[in-house]
Amino acid sequence: MHHLVPDELRAATRELRPALDELSLDLHGMPETRFEEHYAVEQLASRLAAAGFEVEKGIADLPTAFTATHRGATDGPTIAVLLEYDALPGIGHGCGHNLIAAGGLTAALAAAAVRPDHPGVLKVIGTPGEEGGGGKILMLERGAFAGVDAAVMFHPADRSLRARHALAASHLRVTFRGIAAHAAKAPWDGRSAAAGAQLFLTAVDSMRQFMPPTARVHGIVTHGGDAPNVVPERAELDIYVREAASATLDELLTRVLAAAEGAALATGTTVEHTETAPRYTERNNNMTMADRLAAYTAGLGLELEPPSPANPAGSSDIGNVSVELPVIHPYVQICPRDTPGHSPQMREAARTPEAHGATETVATGIAALVLDLLGDPEFLTSVREEFQTSVSAAAPDRCQES
Repeated sequence: MHHLVPDELRAATRELRPALDELSLDLHGMPETRFEEHYAVEQLASRLAAAGFEVEKGIADLPTAFTATHRGATDGPTIAVLLEYDALPGIGHGCGHNLIAAGGLTAALAAAAVRPDHPGVLKVIGTPGEEGGGGKILMLERGAFAGVDAAVMFHPADRSLRARHALAASHLRVTFRGIAAHAAKAPWDGRSAAAGAQLFLTAVDSMRQFMPPTARVHGIVTHGGDAPNVVPERAELDIYVREAASATLDELLTRVLAAAEGAALATGTTVEHTETAPRYTERNNNMTMADRLAAYTAGLGLELEPPSPANPAGSSDIGNVSVELPVIHPYVQICPRDTPGHSPQMREAARTPEAHGATETVATGIAALVLDLLGDPEFLTSVREEFQTSVSAAAPDRCQES
């Protein structure tokens, strides 16, 4: 079923298209990693302020988080468009957050321009540090989403989807400590932290056959010693542990950390761990909103596939928001199917005219959806009802979170 986007809204996003391209390419050429996105915030905030939004930067005690608020003519709900704008270390915008920022901004500007007297509040929320920083989780905990009735965003990808499941995730830093010694003269006086790290990775690999198919454990050695002729006194790893749900993530974490303790015991070292970001929760997709967006984009020539187990995903801090209020996080194709995410290929795709065309289309659909959420109480009620049902159904699992 198609929903036709009003002509004036299509015209508004079409008029904004040159600015969308310019902003996207500007951010793409100035990649900033998590919580360092000062240039991006200035570019986004200045455009929103120029359009009449009330901008507040540095919210939730995060220098690169912000809100921009457009108040309507009458009372009504608060609907948020979420922006991401951080890049990946070493790769740049290999996740296409430049498009999320430019597209979300375009959707909000178009909605406000076409219906400046809308009911309620249209809010743009700038969310830093999605790539391993859990920015949305920190903002959620610090009240940045208080009073928001629903939130919308999109993500570029290798396929167009209304929704996909995302995994619960823990970001671990595992540190082994040993005893330094001369590696040739008296290695027996030392205890190798690197050996502990190596054995830990081997133990995790030996566990893989016995992990559920939904589990993902992967990481890197960030420090393995200081010199080849010194028994390493410290070794450090960054490990991501992911599972389909928070309860099963807790079970898997227990096994992974037991493997670390065993590796330390076997090598005469000690081990400690910390979580370097807030725990990411699995995603609760609101299909009432997702299906309405898909109906709008279909009318614009962009088909969003229904969710399917054949479309696996990573993890995102939007999951934590999605269990507190209705959220959508659809995907829009900007590159050939099966192009790997977080890759140079995806980075290059995120700056093409084709990517900007897809972003304009989904921004148009999001603008129409936002105006529906603001101005159609029956639709918003159906969104809330689905949310309450889904949250109630998942409550037993979430009660088991640590």
